[in-house]
Amino acid sequence: METEIINRVAGSGLVTLNLEDYYASGDRVLYDLKDNLFMGLILKEKDFRAFLKEHDWSQYAGKHVAITCTEDAIIPTWAYMLLTLQLQPYAKSIVYGSLTDLEEKLYFDAIASIDVADYQDARVVVKGCSDVPVPVAAYVELTRVLRPVVQSLLFGEPCSTVPLYKRPKQA
Repeated sequence: METEIINRVAGSGLVTLNLEDYYASGDRVLYDLKDNLFMGLILKEKDFRAFLKEHDWSQYAGKHVAITCTEDAIIPTWAYMLLTLQLQPYAKSIVYGSLTDLEEKLYFDAIASIDVADYQDARVVVKGCSDVPVPVAAYVELTRVLRPVVQSLLFGEPCSTVPLYKRPKQA
């Protein structure tokens, strides 16, 4: 006697959401203003403006750029603004901060583009394993966005999940 194998996961009605699918393609680059500091301490406006005119900004074409200064120096806000003006015609995206800040911003933008109506009253599993780095902040943001619309939210794989949220039954 042969028994039929039933895929209970497929019939469970679970919807899998994989944040890896929202990974923004393109190289990530950190532009550190420390390289523009005089004696590692101050930013000279005249020298900085000359650098901005001479530098080959096309090398940032299609890249995601984080701008920061890793030295303990006071950098005027206008310096970051001037740098952004030079990068903007080339870079895919620009953020102030670290590469981690950049990755979080890219995911936040992607999550903002999700049509939450697609998940209305759904039982959603947020996939936990991925081949690309997904910051914890992206999972937090996704949870914040989905909670108001989903019936339940789980983390992991459909065959082995951690329950996170279940909408209370209406009386």
